[in-house]
Amino acid sequence: MKNSTSNYALRLPRSLKTEVERLASQDGVSVNQFIATAVAEKISALKTSQFFVERQAQADFAAFNRIMSRSGGELPQPGDEPN
Repeated sequence: MKNSTSNYALRLPRSLKTEVERLASQDGVSVNQFIATAVAEKISALKTSQFFVERQAQADFAAFNRIMSRSGGELPQPGDEPN
């Protein structure tokens, strides 16, 4: 299926519009593409935040504390460092 688009008249303060034009030009994209990408990034951030809120609601902190305080296991080995 072909992507469909719709139009939306957007009113920006002059100073914000000027900055968007400057940054879009610097990025080598159109103002439309710059704004569409900014909206997509905001949506992604909001959805990611909601995902973690929902996951936190499912968390079993008592089980987490039991696991974290159990005895045994091995100390980190050489090469276990994060990249």
